[in-house]
Parts: sequence; structure tokens; C-alpha cells
Amino acid sequence: MVFPMRKKLFLLLSILVLCCPVVRAGELTIAVASNFTRAMDALITDFEAGSGHKVSVSYGSSGRLYAQIVNGAPFQLFFSADQAKPEALEQAGQTVPGSRFTYARGALVLWSVNPDFDLAQGKRLRNQQINPLAIANPRLAPYGAAAMQVLQALNLRDAYRDKLVMGENINQAFQFVNTGNAQAGFVALSQVSESGIIQQGSGWIVPENLYEPIRQDAVLLKRGSENPAALAFLEFMGSHEAMAIIKSYGYSAD
Repeated sequence: MVFPMRKKLFLLLSILVLCCPVVRAGELTIAVASNFTRAMDALITDFEAGSGHKVSVSYGSSGRLYAQIVNGAPFQLFFSADQAKPEALEQAGQTVPGSRFTYARGALVLWSVNPDFDLAQGKRLRNQQINPLAIANPRLAPYGAAAMQVLQALNLRDAYRDKLVMGENINQAFQFVNTGNAQAGFVALSQVSESGIIQQGSGWIVPENLYEPIRQDAVLLKRGSENPAALAFLEFMGSHEAMAIIKSYGYSAD
């Protein structure tokens, strides 16, 4: 199933493409939330091989990327880890009207690099047996905000107040756990899984009723409205090939 916003986007793309000159190859610069790094790297590889266009990408926390865009960073597309920031850019008149759409829905996992550190059913978390616990900065990263929602839902926010180690983005939170500087941490399922299955260490896929859905929106920024490569990449994102790649990294695309 395709998100309803995707359908509107494709109608917009068909109009924009007619207004753009045809070129053999082009370049675009995109801003992408850190949780989507592995999936986006795979998407870019396929897109460049099939189109001849070249993509430059900057990864970071959604909040940091949003601030850079507001301050004039030369991005044509923004792939956020939430809906709020693309919507705020839309309301500020910095996007192509009608171009915002949900490209993925993320999942949160409590993960340890140690396979013997059993995290099944979140028992260690509930028993306050994780110290330190890594999360992404909830002010900048939607996955960090989701992690705090989980702690709040389980009445553990105060218990872990002095046990948290905080990364600026979800990649830094992952690195704290991956290097052993944190016993466990809340990371994106996409960072530690293939086809939704955790590949190493120990993990607990957090039930979705413990945090608000992580719907990730993308938007075409005004500086990309006449860039054929940007329009081609958006069209590619709606393809069955792209959706298959997105799902293979633990995201839902429906």
C-alpha cells in the first residue's frame, strides 16, 4: 500500500518534471536523519547506478539538519526522522507545496552488543539493571524522544535520570553501545537488523504501544524544485525497488 501523501506527491512530480529541462545526469544534495543511514546508502547506490545522477548526502540528527536548512544550508531534499520538522519547513514556506510525504515508519529497539546481556521482554530495563543506558538527545533526535516516552510509560524516567549517556543523534547513541561504553541503549531497529531480525548482540524490540509512532517524512525544498536529479530521486523513492530496500532495513513502508 502506498501512503496517501505519496500519491499526491507523484501527481506533483509529473507536473514539475514537465517544467524541467531534460538532462543526462545531474547532482543533488540531501539531508538525512542518522537512523536512516544504512538504508539511504543502499538507496543511493541503486539510484546512481540506474540514473547516472550523483547524490551528496549529509547525515545528522533531524533537529540539527533542520537548523542548518533554516540557516540556508544548500540541501534540495530533507529526509527527517519525524513529521514535525518537515511540516515546520512547509509552514515557513521553505518547501515545494504538496511535496511532503511519509517515506518510512521506524521501530525502536533496546540493544546491547553483548549477546549474553539478555534484554528479552525488557526485564533488565524494568529492573533498573542497565547502567549506563544510551539514548539519542530527545531535543534533537525523534528516536531519543521515543526512548524517553518508553521510560515515561514504564515509570522509569526518574530511575534512569542519572544513568543516561546521551548522543547528539541515533548513530552516536549506537556507537556508545557498540563500543561498550554503554551496557545497552535505545537505537533504531534498522541499525542492528536485516529484514527486521536483530543480527548481533542482544535486543528487545520495544512494543509500539510504549511510544508514539515514528513516522518519517521527506520534503522537497524550494532550492530543489528545478533540479531534475532531485525530482528523479523522489520518483525513485516511490518505486517498488526503493520500498523493498526500505523494508529490508527494518522499516515499514505502508
